[in-house]
Amino acid sequence: MIAILCTALLSQGVPQSGIQPQTYVYKTVGPCTVHADVYRTPGADIRPAILWIHGGALIFGQRSGINRAQLSRYLEAGFVVISIDYRLAPETKLPGILEDLQDAYRWLRSRGPELFRIDPDRVAVIGHSAGGYLTLTAGYTLSPRPKALVAFYGYGDIVGDWYRLPDPFYLKEPEVTKHQATAGIGSLPISEAPDESARWPFYLYCRQQGLWPKEVTGIDPAEGLQKFDAYCPVRNVTEAYPPTMLLHGDKDTDVPFQQSVDMARELERAGVTHEFVPIAGGEHGFDREMMSPRIMTVFNKVIAFLTRNLQ
Repeated sequence: MIAILCTALLSQGVPQSGIQPQTYVYKTVGPCTVHADVYRTPGADIRPAILWIHGGALIFGQRSGINRAQLSRYLEAGFVVISIDYRLAPETKLPGILEDLQDAYRWLRSRGPELFRIDPDRVAVIGHSAGGYLTLTAGYTLSPRPKALVAFYGYGDIVGDWYRLPDPFYLKEPEVTKHQATAGIGSLPISEAPDESARWPFYLYCRQQGLWPKEVTGIDPAEGLQKFDAYCPVRNVTEAYPPTMLLHGDKDTDVPFQQSVDMARELERAGVTHEFVPIAGGEHGFDREMMSPRIMTVFNKVIAFLTRNLQ
């Protein structure tokens, strides 16, 4: 249950004393309301914003999963942080999830100046794992484009062998049957999964069977891999792509380190301003240890990158 443990650990850290989020509904889809938590330190000045996206394979997770120590650093650096939910797979397929990201961004830009005093033209998108994937899609699906992207162990290709074929690492886990996998999955859309353990078997089943692309997108790779091009950031990098920071551990057993290597290569090819921060020996969720001097140094680079691009 590595992904669950990582998510749980990421939610730990040093809380920002006295800062409680203001919660908003940024969209409603049928019976499903989709929320955003806004964190801001006191003051009436107009500030740059961070749109923060949680991970969880697009299957579980929620906006409260933001690492509290990292949140504190963002706030101390003068940013307003907007942590969003989005509808989760497989009840909602990837096109609907991307639509939620686009709607959250439009809401942030249109209502943010009034509701929480942000500069709508100084917005960065940050995400972890699947949130890192969504962050990278923001580089070509959001308009106007964000000023910066920061992807922690994200990925740019959702139909590569690592996701489309049975995964050797997850095959070491006890086999999950289809019945076990679907026991925690419903028929109505949801945007929060407070009991991640109920949805973990579905993710493990997808990785063991090589079914994640099909179950999450609704597209069968057998119909042609080109059908996934629009959903793969690595195939959509142009010179207009925003400045991007990629952080990835080279011992990641969930999202291959090569995913960030490939993304960095495409950014370089297109002449996009970028920084690639490989973490030697780093595993998935390496940044949970925020009190480690090594990780603090890494995070200083994140703050410097954001400050430079959102000033």
